[in-house]
Amino acid sequence: MSGQRSLAGHEAAPSKRLSVAHSIIGVSRGRPASDFYPTPAHVTEALLARETFTGTVWEPACGDGAMSRILEQKLPHCRILSTDINNYGFGQPGVDFLKTHLTVDGIITNPPFRLANEFAVHSLECAAKVALFLRLQFLEGTRRYCFFRESPLKRVYVFSRRVSLDRNGIKETPNRGMMAFAWFVFDKNYRGPPQLDWILQNENKPCNHEMTDDSAPA
Repeated sequence: MSGQRSLAGHEAAPSKRLSVAHSIIGVSRGRPASDFYPTPAHVTEALLARETFTGTVWEPACGDGAMSRILEQKLPHCRILSTDINNYGFGQPGVDFLKTHLTVDGIITNPPFRLANEFAVHSLECAAKVALFLRLQFLEGTRRYCFFRESPLKRVYVFSRRVSLDRNGIKETPNRGMMAFAWFVFDKNYRGPPQLDWILQNENKPCNHEMTDDSAPA
């Protein structure tokens, strides 16, 4: 991107960002029902660097396999089950997660946000340990209050830098993350209040103590 920006382009940016944000959460007008947003590798790697999984791990919204490939690489001791309701050329297509009842050891997925509630509830019906990559805003809402109070939420890992997601894996324009995301980890064997932690790429770098707004992706 050029270092020079026109005033007109700058003024249009908020509308463009809002459109992309609406698309990601599934409310944009004319959005194809089958589009998807592959999970960047570093997102899955960050989870697996902090949490352990054993046995059979299910990725029920595998898309093109972006997350499943990392799971297969980083969890060689696990059996990775990859399914999706649509066919994106990876895993087993035609599997409606919300209508499929399997008992597995773990579920790790980036669900469609419009179905986040349903995925969270059904995941806990199928697995003892669940990790969902969701908007941080999932913490809000009166409907989810009771869910969180009754669920075995273990930890929320907040991404300090906003994560950029590309529709169907196609990077059409420079995409600066517009929404805050986090990993929500549920564990039926956990006892205690939920814990909060942060994930920062290149976290070995010295901290910026000036508290400037550096939430945008690098």
